[in-house]
Amino acid sequence: MVKLRTYVLLDSLQPQFASFIGKTALGFLPIPEMASLFVEIAPGIAINRVTDVALKATTVVPAVQVVERAYGLLEIHDWDKGEVINAGHAILDSLGLRENQRMKPKIVSSQTIRAIEPYQAQIINRNSKGMMILPGQSLYILETEPAGYVSYAANEALKAADIFLVQVRPYGAFGRLWLSGTESEIDSASQAALNALSLLDGVEG
Repeated sequence: MVKLRTYVLLDSLQPQFASFIGKTALGFLPIPEMASLFVEIAPGIAINRVTDVALKATTVVPAVQVVERAYGLLEIHDWDKGEVINAGHAILDSLGLRENQRMKPKIVSSQTIRAIEPYQAQIINRNSKGMMILPGQSLYILETEPAGYVSYAANEALKAADIFLVQVRPYGAFGRLWLSGTESEIDSASQAALNALSLLDGVEG
């Protein structure tokens, strides 16, 4: 039995997030303002079948496919939001599931570090693939379960505030997001991310 861990539509990829996917993914790279769908399931190996269904049913293309033993993650996108929605419906039909059977996102941790020290900024920058955090900026770190929902949180935060996307990891046991910026902008971004996740329905994991 396949478990639907994450199922979430991003109606318009924000420029930094689209660029981050383009820098880190191996598939067909998205352009800002495209619609995107993140699907995460368990067991992970079943994501291969999910990808096949989506591509045969619509014109969407994948940027991300992660196949782990426990969990699998797929990102698909298209300029036509309707195609992305239809791909999602085809995926759900093939799994015999409904959208409201997805897991409800949980906030595992949410923390803000203000006026980050230069040495910590250097450590973070060495391990990130996004924008650099500068000494003195504020850093926001979010962890979600399931992991895939952190992508939605990142995109919504970027809509709400003038911030920098430092790192996103939307797969594995927990999703992790790092954002940087001024204190006030990070406060706005973190609140937007948390609010967006709180509005997603689903079943308790």
